[in-house]
Amino acid sequence: MYRAKVVVTLKKSVMDPQGATIRSALESLGYSGVDNVRMGKFLEIDIAETTRDKAEKKLDDMCGRLLSNPVIENYTFEMEELK
Repeated sequence: MYRAKVVVTLKKSVMDPQGATIRSALESLGYSGVDNVRMGKFLEIDIAETTRDKAEKKLDDMCGRLLSNPVIENYTFEMEELK
């Protein structure tokens, strides 16, 4: 069994209105010096596979087909074996 931690973010070329709103709100609360905020998604997924390679291939497929939109988003993940 493996646990994956997946981070999905907008590509740098894609405008991020949520991030801009958060940056503006932080500034209005007195947090100066925040130049840029990008909003994303974090997912934690347990995968029952016999090898890390199989789990990573399955997760990569999941990310490319459902968890991210490859046209406007990038994803990264870390995988750990559960004992």
